[in-house]
Amino acid sequence: MKFFTALHSPALGLLFGLGSALTCQAEDPTYYRGNTHTHSLWSDGNDFPEMIVDWYQQQGYDFIALSDHNILAEGDKWMAVEAVKSRQKVPGAGAMEKYRARFGETWVKTREKDGKTEVRLSTLEEYRGRFEKPGEFLIVPAEEISSTWRTASAPKGLPVHINVVNVKEVIKPAIRPTAVETMRAVLLSVLEQERVTGQPMLAHLNHPNFQWAITAEEIAQVVEERFVEIYNGHPGVHHLGDATRPGQEKIWDIANTIRLRDLHAAPLWGVATDDSHNYHGGEVSPGRGWVMVRAAALEAGALVTAMKAGDFYASSGVTLREIRFDPSTRRLSVSLVVEPGATYRCELIGTRRAADSPVGEVFASKTGASVDFDLPEDALYGRITITASVPHGNPSFEGQKKQAWTQPVGWEQTR
Repeated sequence: MKFFTALHSPALGLLFGLGSALTCQAEDPTYYRGNTHTHSLWSDGNDFPEMIVDWYQQQGYDFIALSDHNILAEGDKWMAVEAVKSRQKVPGAGAMEKYRARFGETWVKTREKDGKTEVRLSTLEEYRGRFEKPGEFLIVPAEEISSTWRTASAPKGLPVHINVVNVKEVIKPAIRPTAVETMRAVLLSVLEQERVTGQPMLAHLNHPNFQWAITAEEIAQVVEERFVEIYNGHPGVHHLGDATRPGQEKIWDIANTIRLRDLHAAPLWGVATDDSHNYHGGEVSPGRGWVMVRAAALEAGALVTAMKAGDFYASSGVTLREIRFDPSTRRLSVSLVVEPGATYRCELIGTRRAADSPVGEVFASKTGASVDFDLPEDALYGRITITASVPHGNPSFEGQKKQAWTQPVGWEQTR
C-alpha cells in the first residue's frame, strides 16, 4: 500500500495516495487551501483586489488566484468612484470608505477627470508584497478566458469560460461554431503559452451548466482539458441541474465514463471554487468552495504540478484527515476531521465497464468519520463524495450541506 502524510496549517494531519502515480517521501509535502476563481473591480467584481486578497488571507487560505475576465491586473486602470458604488448590492455598502480605512489615504489614489472622481486600481505587482509571505500565503496570477460558441440557433453565443492559473500573459478568448472547437482553441493557446514560457499552467473548465452552455458529452471529447468545476459557488450556475439536465457532479461522471470507456483517455480532475463577485452583501459571495492541494511547496509551479498529478481534493466545507488507495486490493479509504455535532455520509461512486451500466452509480454508502470501500473489479474508476449533516454556512443553493470530493482512482488499471 502506498500512502502519504502531510500537515495543513494549523496542524491538520492528512494522508493522500493516488495509486502508483506517487511515491512516498521521507519528508511529506503539505496541503494548501486555495481558491482559483474570484473576481474584482478589474472585471465584474465589486471590490478592490487588495480587499479581496485580504479577506481570503484573514480566512486562513494559503493561496488565492484572482481570475478576472480576459484581463490581468497590469497597467494603468482607473474607475469612476460612482461606478464602484453602483456595483454594490447593498445601498451604502461603503466600498471606498472600507478601502481607505484598511489601506490608508496614501495608498488609495484618486483623480478628477471630466468632472468625475476616479480611483486607480492597483496592479498585482503593486499589492502582492503587502500580503505574500514565503510558505504562508501566495497570490497566483490567473485569468478567466471568457469565450463563446455561436451557431444559427444561438447567434448571441453561449459561454465557454476557462480559468488559466499561473498565466504569464493575457490569453485571448475564442469564438467558434461549437463548444468543442471553442474549448479546444482556448486550451491549445494555454498549452502554447506554457510551452513558450516554460511556466507551469493549469486550465479548468468553469461552470458547464451556466446558461446550459456545455454538455458532458462535449467536455469528454476535449481530452486536452483535465480539470472541470464540480462545485461552483455562484448561485446562477445550475449546480444541481434540473428535471432533464444533469448537475455538475453528474456531468463529471458522464464525461469521465465516456473518456475511460470509449476514448481510452485520462479522466477529469474535479475542482471546487467560489466564483465570487460580491463582497459587500449580495448572492455571489466568497468562502463557498476551494481546493486542498498537496504540494512540495507553497509556490505556483509546485501547486500546478501537484494538481496536474491529481494530488488534491475539492471541498465546500468538509476537511479530510486521510485518503488512501491501495491499487493491489482496490481499497479506497477516507477519514475526516470531525466537526462537533456533525455526522458524515460517504458514498463510493463510479461506473462499471459494461456499456449498459448506470453512469455515476453509488457502489456503496457508509456513515462515519472513517470508512473503507472496496472498488468493484469491473469499475472503470471510483471516487468518494462526503456529505456532512450540517448546513453550509454560506449556501449557494437551497438545503446545501458541507461536502468534499476525492479524485477518481483505479482508472489506470482499466485503460
